[in-house]
Amino acid sequence: MIISIASGKGGTGKTTVATNLAISLECDVQILDCDVEEPNAHLFIRPTIEEVKTITTPVPEVDMDKCTLCGKCAEICQFKAIIVIGETVLPFHELCHSCGGCMEVCPEKAITETGRELGIIERGNKNGLEFVHGKLRIGEAMSPPLIKKVREYTRPGILTIIDAPPGTSCPVIASMTGADFVMLVTEPTPFGLYDLKLAVGAVKILGIPCGLVINRSDMGDDQVRVYAEQEGIPILMEIPFDRRIAEAYSRGEMIVEVMPEWKDKFSELYLRIEKIVE
Repeated sequence: MIISIASGKGGTGKTTVATNLAISLECDVQILDCDVEEPNAHLFIRPTIEEVKTITTPVPEVDMDKCTLCGKCAEICQFKAIIVIGETVLPFHELCHSCGGCMEVCPEKAITETGRELGIIERGNKNGLEFVHGKLRIGEAMSPPLIKKVREYTRPGILTIIDAPPGTSCPVIASMTGADFVMLVTEPTPFGLYDLKLAVGAVKILGIPCGLVINRSDMGDDQVRVYAEQEGIPILMEIPFDRRIAEAYSRGEMIVEVMPEWKDKFSELYLRIEKIVE
């Protein structure tokens, strides 16, 4: 089963829930940190890194000795990543989505592919828990290609927990697509509710069952609970505002390590998800 843990906004506690859930279960588990722009699950898991892999994406390279400046490559590109100006062809690799269309339509076969670095993927483990995360190259604009490469490490037959990026844009969709269940982590504030509604809308478009975890649940108001009831979204867990939890987080420690009674609560959370998926 694949569980994607997401939220409409940052700072709600996605990584806290993802890491503590992964540590609490007694079955084979892997955790994929797909927040490649700012991965932080490793700060809590503290895995032993066993593999570091540089990830590249194909981008066009033009042989001007063969090119006749017909412009077909520019016509097919919907992202304006390659254009014909005067007597030359200019590819803009930062805009390229690596579809290969320009290479396919070139009648002179003047376009080949070269690699552009996206970032790195690190794989490791901690006490049998498999850990994978991506780190986007500084200055790189598009994270979904690297997220998809991280997702390729998903192993069938075991539980995969995905720590998705915040928001509702393309990186989040890349992290949720193909999941069996989406767990949305929110907070009981007007900002939390507003962004939760956006996240629920994205999940509904994908047609994936979802549930809520309310973090800092004894603060704010009840509007998140009212919205969840109206939409028929189950509230699977509530985490209160607790100084001990905040202190553990600030030290890079797990809730279940500092407060062992929470291990059973995270195990029960998984059982509730399993029942919904079944």
